Amino acid sequence: MKDLSWLSRTEALTGRTALEKLANSHVMVLGLGGVGSFAAEFICRAGVGKMTIIDGDTVDPSNRNRQLPALATNHGEPKAQIMKDRLLAINPELELQVIEDFIIPEKIPTLLASNPDYCVEAIDSITPKLFFIRQALEAKMPFVSSMGAGGKVDPTKIRIADISQSYNCKLAQHIRKKLRKHGIRDGVKVAFSTELPNKKSLLYTDGSNYKKSAYGTMSYLPAAFGGAIASVAIRDLIDEAVNYHQQLPHY
Repeated sequence: MKDLSWLSRTEALTGRTALEKLANSHVMVLGLGGVGSFAAEFICRAGVGKMTIIDGDTVDPSNRNRQLPALATNHGEPKAQIMKDRLLAINPELELQVIEDFIIPEKIPTLLASNPDYCVEAIDSITPKLFFIRQALEAKMPFVSSMGAGGKVDPTKIRIADISQSYNCKLAQHIRKKLRKHGIRDGVKVAFSTELPNKKSLLYTDGSNYKKSAYGTMSYLPAAFGGAIASVAIRDLIDEAVNYHQQLPHY
């Protein structure tokens, strides 16, 4: 029997049954950048007993403004290994699988074959993100997906909704358009921001790993997104689900 005494404050809020449900759950986190790294830590600290974390990237100096594993002392080190050490330091009893690999479309079916109880998708490239969403829907795998956290500064504008209700998010708009070509119009839980992005902050990349551009980022915004998607996973696992089909106002 696992020691859950360190989760006494969580138990006071959720009750013992929910705590034990989390301890017996397996959550997969895809991507350990600014959003995914914080989501992974929040999920671990909530008492989830088994996790799979996936990322093939290493720490770059430019990551330090927003990514949990990025420090001035670990440039060039694998993010997945840094997060492994951090999560096991939080919960030494955590059953943790670490996949130090880039998330590309060809590998997603194998990842889903491990049949986690929940997937938290924080992939920052459109093609693998889209492929994951389609595969997860087809497999009827419970998941939540993060939309664009870049170019925005107001965490109070973050919303949880079905992707069909998202707006003011270029990434969500692009994903919606691509999904419609496959006959998918809803059924995807997402975190997105209603704040319009700062277009002046758009940066162009070398196009590696399916990513051609990115917006500038503020330190706390990806972390806030990570908290939002972690909350969806935890609440769904303990049956405290949000009404994702609520009608959101357009401004």
